[in-house]
Amino acid sequence: MRKILIGLLLAAFLAPAIAAELSVSHAWIRFLPGKLPLAGYVQVTNQGKKPVTLVAASSPAFGTVQFHRSVNRDGMDRMIHLKSLKIAAGQTLKFAPGGYHLMLMGRKRALKPGQHVAITVKFADGTSQTIDFVVKGVTGQ
Repeated sequence: MRKILIGLLLAAFLAPAIAAELSVSHAWIRFLPGKLPLAGYVQVTNQGKKPVTLVAASSPAFGTVQFHRSVNRDGMDRMIHLKSLKIAAGQTLKFAPGGYHLMLMGRKRALKPGQHVAITVKFADGTSQTIDFVVKGVTGQ
């Protein structure tokens, strides 16, 4: 019982520490009409002293949120689904057009530029952080 209590107390204190060590900026979603999948972009900087690993993402606005990376192989553009993304200490991971992005599928409600969408990212250590994304036009404006 004592080990469980200590574990719960440690989790309560460490979870906010992970979030505090991450700096998040430039969070936006590229709007497309209809039921087309959307892409989410953000910059995440690990200001801590240990690496962190993103393992999942979710949003009440979408049925599925996945980590993807756009690559060009043999002259063909492809998207690769990634199970996780590691961010080293001091590193900034940029989700940007043509590279890493959040693939947002199965829209649950109509969206339009100017609206805000919450997306929660989960880490390998069990902690999570909710990020506020703004919906922008196709060009990011």
